Amino acid sequence: MTEKSTAALEGLRVLDLTRILAGPLCTMMLGDMGADVIKVEPPGSGDDTRSWGPPFVAGEAAYFLGLNRNKRSLTLNLASRPGQEILAALVKKSDVLVENFKLGTLEKWGFPDAWLGANAPQVIRCSITGYGANGPKGGLPGYDFISQAESGLMSITGPQDGPPTKHGVALVDVCTGMLASNAILGALAARGRTGRGQHLELSLYETSLFMLANVAANYLAAGKDGGRYGNGHPSIVPYTTYPTADGMMAVAVGNDAQFAKFARAIGRAGWGADARFAKNMDRVAHRELLDGLIADTLKTAAAAAWIGKLKAAGVPCGRINSVKQAFDDPQTEARRMVETVEHPALGALRLIGTPFKFSGTPTSVRRAPPTLGQHTDEILRRELGYDDARIAALRRDKVI
Repeated sequence: MTEKSTAALEGLRVLDLTRILAGPLCTMMLGDMGADVIKVEPPGSGDDTRSWGPPFVAGEAAYFLGLNRNKRSLTLNLASRPGQEILAALVKKSDVLVENFKLGTLEKWGFPDAWLGANAPQVIRCSITGYGANGPKGGLPGYDFISQAESGLMSITGPQDGPPTKHGVALVDVCTGMLASNAILGALAARGRTGRGQHLELSLYETSLFMLANVAANYLAAGKDGGRYGNGHPSIVPYTTYPTADGMMAVAVGNDAQFAKFARAIGRAGWGADARFAKNMDRVAHRELLDGLIADTLKTAAAAAWIGKLKAAGVPCGRINSVKQAFDDPQTEARRMVETVEHPALGALRLIGTPFKFSGTPTSVRRAPPTLGQHTDEILRRELGYDDARIAALRRDKVI
């Protein structure tokens, strides 16, 4: 990053009124792109994830640390009138407001869309809810786990002859946060043309449906319901995990030419001309037979040996790593997917890197995840011009 380089969102201010995962992930992404993110938290407790552990590191929850870098923390009692006045002043100085309150909460505190339009027309308000504002479930709270169940995602995850299974991380929350960040960037582009902000709505339920992708298309376009295939693919074979002599590996054969290369690489060249296997639609029809034959073959040698042969042949494959192995991989280091930042209580803190790279406006990890209320005085002084006496009075009255 040169002296003249600036981050993509430098100069923009984001008010983060969110907690848990989807909202904080969204605002962290905006912060990574250079936005000044002010995280507003309840005094005394803060974001719920500050207490989600173990593991804790010197009293700080690892969960919280992973979602809140590049932010300043302001504690504020939004149910109080002085707290609402402070929020109003900050909103007027902001570009984006992200919230995941229960439907109607921000309006109850005096901040409906009409207020924003009259007092802060430049602000883009992004609301993250469970089910959206309308419909039979409109206004109900949302949970990643329940969204995975209700949307059908869980029904297509897990062993073919086993129970429905959730994903290993809160994937609906993660994707909702990513979609929210994407939508905000679109609204910022639109504001560049119109000069006005707008209200964005995202819900966990809609995200989980959108995540069905090709499985949704199979039903909507062809009437084919989803099913569980373990680690397999509903429309492509071989595309799953297989045992080797010393562990499991993944193989992803995407087309017929690739399958012929795969067959030759593992010493089964005849499969490429076998009527049962030559075309993908036939391989899908004979899925169990082919997967069994492949498993029997791959069990005869170590994973590294097969991976070497398959990669040389241009066949996608890989070892199934643990999380530790993945982060210790030299490729992870080469792509700067681990960043180190100095934390006021923990010292050097390792965090996951940013997955998108800008050639002209680089992302950066500039701030460690804040301690609760770490920047309260700074924000009130610098952004709103409050003096020490006024700040002390707010703290005495438990507004901050």
